[in-house]
Amino acid sequence: MDVKMINVGYGNLVAVNRIVAIVAPESAPIKRLVQDAKENYKLIDATYGRKKRAVIVTDSGYVLLTSVQPETIYRRLNGSKLEDDLYDDLEE
Repeated sequence: MDVKMINVGYGNLVAVNRIVAIVAPESAPIKRLVQDAKENYKLIDATYGRKKRAVIVTDSGYVLLTSVQPETIYRRLNGSKLEDDLYDDLEE
């Protein structure tokens, strides 16, 4: 089975078909979502200690923090063919 993966920064990859939302982290509801995920051991911090700029929510309830802008992730999802941005044909 082919799985389309996207680079969310620093070589970290996420399965495109599992992404439900990509949002900015500043609003109070998103901050609560992140805190709830942390308390339920469903938070993945992929910022490498840098400022979080996007929060990715998956269909399995995991919440991923990344230091890549939401617009950059969107651009990678919709047309970027750069090797560093988008990885196709990876097997599970």
